[in-house]
Amino acid sequence: MAGESTQARLIRFLKDELAIPAASIQVALKHPEQDSNMLPMVLWQYGLITLEQLNRIFDWMETA
Repeated sequence: MAGESTQARLIRFLKDELAIPAASIQVALKHPEQDSNMLPMVLWQYGLITLEQLNRIFDWMETA
């Protein structure tokens, strides 16, 4: 994973650890204010992840 962007690692975490469907991630990635820091909030705002999942993502982001 050396050289892999933070966003790519985040997307892999969302798919592998939280089983977020790729289609849901694509919807959030199309959001106009999208950057890797906003992706979890956009997923949550659209109702694509739970608050518990959002907290797990933030915990992961602190250590990534």
